[in-house]
This record gives sequence, C-alpha cells and structure tokens, in this order.
Amino acid sequence: MISDAAFWTLTAALAVGTFLIRFSFLGIFGRRTLPPWALLHLKYVGVTVFPALVAPLVLWPEATGGSPDPARLIAALAALIAGLRVSVVAAIVAGMGTLYLIEAAARLL
Repeated sequence: MISDAAFWTLTAALAVGTFLIRFSFLGIFGRRTLPPWALLHLKYVGVTVFPALVAPLVLWPEATGGSPDPARLIAALAALIAGLRVSVVAAIVAGMGTLYLIEAAARLL
C-alpha cells in the first residue's frame, strides 16, 4: 500500500512531467511553421494511434473474458472500411454503431 504523501507526490510529479512533455512540442513549435516533412508525418498520428487504442478492445475484450467476440470483430471491420473510405470520425461512428446494433439484435433473439 502506498502512503497518501507518496501518492500525491507521484501524482504531482507525473502532472509536471506530462506538462513538460507537451510544452516541449507545443511551446517551442507553437508559433513556428513546421517543415513539410514534419507536417507529412504528423498527418499520420491519428491513423496510428486509433488502431493501437482499439486493437486490445477487439482482440482481448474484458466484456467477454478476454476471448475474441464476433460482434466486436465485425464492428472493427466496419470501422476499418469507414476509416479507409471516409475519415477517422466515420470509423468511430461506424464501429460503435455496428457494435451497438449487433448487441441490440442479439438481445432480441
């Protein structure tokens, strides 16, 4: 068990560290125009972060005890197709909508 003082010290240190990490990029480059090669690479940040957030929820979902679920796999496929054809926001909406529709249909059967 961690003491209250250690917990709040660690929380404050992590908050300062997080601020400094973000400030190192936003504070230094906030008023400057980035070179074209940096802008090109930043364009793909959302495309790489989104699958990293979604993959564990699809392949090892806690809701099913860690085993893959056909409903989540179908929703992930719908999100992938929408993401490739439209946008990241469309992928989120398509994936969530598909999962909720499949789960609602399963409850009715």
